[in-house]
Amino acid sequence: MAVSAFRRPADQFDNSFFPNPLSLDNIRAVFGEGVGFGRALANSLLVAGTVTILTLVIGILAAYTLARLEFRFKNFVLAIIITTSMFPGISLVVPLLKLFIDINWINTYQAMIVPSLSFALPLAVWNLTAFFRQMPRELEQAAMVDGCTPAQAFRKVILPLAAPGVFTTAIITFIAAWNEFLIALSMVNKKEIQTANVLISKFQGVSGSGFDQPFGTQMAAGVVVTIPLVIAVLIFQQRIVAGLTAGGVK
Repeated sequence: MAVSAFRRPADQFDNSFFPNPLSLDNIRAVFGEGVGFGRALANSLLVAGTVTILTLVIGILAAYTLARLEFRFKNFVLAIIITTSMFPGISLVVPLLKLFIDINWINTYQAMIVPSLSFALPLAVWNLTAFFRQMPRELEQAAMVDGCTPAQAFRKVILPLAAPGVFTTAIITFIAAWNEFLIALSMVNKKEIQTANVLISKFQGVSGSGFDQPFGTQMAAGVVVTIPLVIAVLIFQQRIVAGLTAGGVK
């Protein structure tokens, strides 16, 4: 993808391992005037960031409740939660589209955020519930003996210890929301609100004529879109590994 991004448009079908000569034409075309790719990147960041924050807030509270409280049909509730993530996204587009038309949500950010939230929450709740279950209840009990309320014990003791699992869930959620395409394509047709993935699918190529194949610009945009994910994984690499391997060895 990177090699194709730095080839000249005329050399896009060249089979050489390295681009020769190096060209920035595709990068310039991606960020060219009138393309709106910078705005699309900001939209993607807004949607993915909002989905991640809301998923963590709701998911942490739900997962801790399911891990610590005892009530009837708890396992059934968990099964329902994970079952909701099994519906293919394409089967939900038509009913969501009708619903959002009725409530005037078409061409709004919430039309992308709410469906992505519903897709991300089941996996987050399931992962975090398993993570909280591994923590001994004595942690909260010891904190409350020292004078903490249950809420303080959760905030000051459990949450810091759960940081690896929370970071892992956050990265997985952000990547899923950042890469979401179907809902964003179906619910938004205003260029000012489109995410980067949708805008990339509508590239016309360097010439803008609509007749050349935009492989070069799509590859260049793909490189740019991938950079935030790579940076996030590199920054939180240790916490991600710790979260994925937590509980693997006693």
